[in-house]
Amino acid sequence: MAFLAGVGASWYTFLEQGRDIQVSEALLERLSGALRLGAAERSYLFELAQGRSPRPLVATEPSVSPVLARTIEAHRHPATVFTLRWDVVAMNGPALKLWGDQRGTNALRAMFFGKGPPLATAERKAHARNLVARFRMEAARASAYERFQEIADELMAKSAEFRQLWSQHDLYAEPEGTKIVDIPGAGRIELEHVTLMHVEPDARTLRVLFYSPVGSESAQRMAHAVSGHAHAHGAWR
Repeated sequence: MAFLAGVGASWYTFLEQGRDIQVSEALLERLSGALRLGAAERSYLFELAQGRSPRPLVATEPSVSPVLARTIEAHRHPATVFTLRWDVVAMNGPALKLWGDQRGTNALRAMFFGKGPPLATAERKAHARNLVARFRMEAARASAYERFQEIADELMAKSAEFRQLWSQHDLYAEPEGTKIVDIPGAGRIELEHVTLMHVEPDARTLRVLFYSPVGSESAQRMAHAVSGHAHAHGAWR
């Protein structure tokens, strides 16, 4: 096995014994190939050795599995799926009605280039700070770091607000939260959300946000908003 992986026998023995040695991405890929690991096994190897998922073997268009697509569609309130760098991959019916089709966009670009729904000043600042802190945390452990760096470089060059937040080096991984959205014709809706990390069959890790209205009044307004009787694409507050 050491020969197939291109390493010395002693070093490979140290690896099997779990000794404190440095393991490169290239070596893990050689081991994966030598052991003929499947996607799930390869992902597990990288998680054990480096605490992160591996690079995708083949570059694919962002998508979700049929099972995940059916799961978010079964949720009767908004649900949105992101990549780890906050690219919007999928939205269920209620999310599309509430915020419009954001698929194919990036949440950070939308936030700092003003292409997303406007937020009220106080909560917008907190949302922007948390978004950058989450992005930094995922970038730090990403295998394809250059893809995160591409977004960061673009935002650093074009957004003074992002530069200021990025310089703070904050990290944030809170999986729950609340938001308030204003929908013309429906009113203000308070939403709470949970974030779940989902591993696709091809070993990609996606972030899934499930939203639910807080209280009966918000629930009634949500039902009105997604029924088509209210004007969608509301603004976050």
